Amino acid sequence: MNITITEAASAKITEIIADENNSAIQLRMFVQGGGCSGFSYGFALDDEKNDDDWEIPAGTSRVRVDAISAQYLEGVTVDFVEDLMGASFKISNPSATTTCGCGSSFSM
Repeated sequence: MNITITEAASAKITEIIADENNSAIQLRMFVQGGGCSGFSYGFALDDEKNDDDWEIPAGTSRVRVDAISAQYLEGVTVDFVEDLMGASFKISNPSATTTCGCGSSFSM
C-alpha cells in the first residue's frame, strides 16, 4: 500500500488522536460512493482494527484503510492545509480522472 502522509498531516493526526485520550483510537481513511464526481473521501476516528485493514504510519499514530478503499487510495498523498476556506485534509490522487471543485470527491 503506497500512501504518503505529509508532515503537516501527520502532526494534525497525532494532535487529533491525543485529544481523544484513548490509545486504541486511530484515524480511518476511506472511500465511499457519492459526491458530485462519483466517489468521496472520508475520515473517522475508529477504535477497531479489522483483519483486512492496512495501517499507514503517520507520526506517532497510524492511519487505517480498509481493503476495498485501498484500491482507490493507492498512490495518494494526504496533506493538511489551512487557508481562507478553513483547515482540512487534502488528498492528491494521481489515479483520479476528475475531481470536484472542493476536492473531496473524484472519479476514476
